Amino acid sequence: MDTPIIDKIVEQLEALPDELQQSVLEFTRSLTLSKPRGVPGSQLLRFAGAISPDEAHQMREAIKQGCEQVDPNEW
Repeated sequence: MDTPIIDKIVEQLEALPDELQQSVLEFTRSLTLSKPRGVPGSQLLRFAGAISPDEAHQMREAIKQGCEQVDPNEW
């Protein structure tokens, strides 16, 4: 049977010196405070089909023409 992940983490932590254990604690606290960014894909479904295939092609071409070029004299 697989060892639960929390047990594996504790086992690894016990092998670390105190200062690294403190770093891990701070990191885990930061994870609990962080919030996911963006929106669920289900909220974006209403935009499906809003851009026609022709418009999408025009956008791709504009990006290809304008963004994939390097101007060595720009700086």
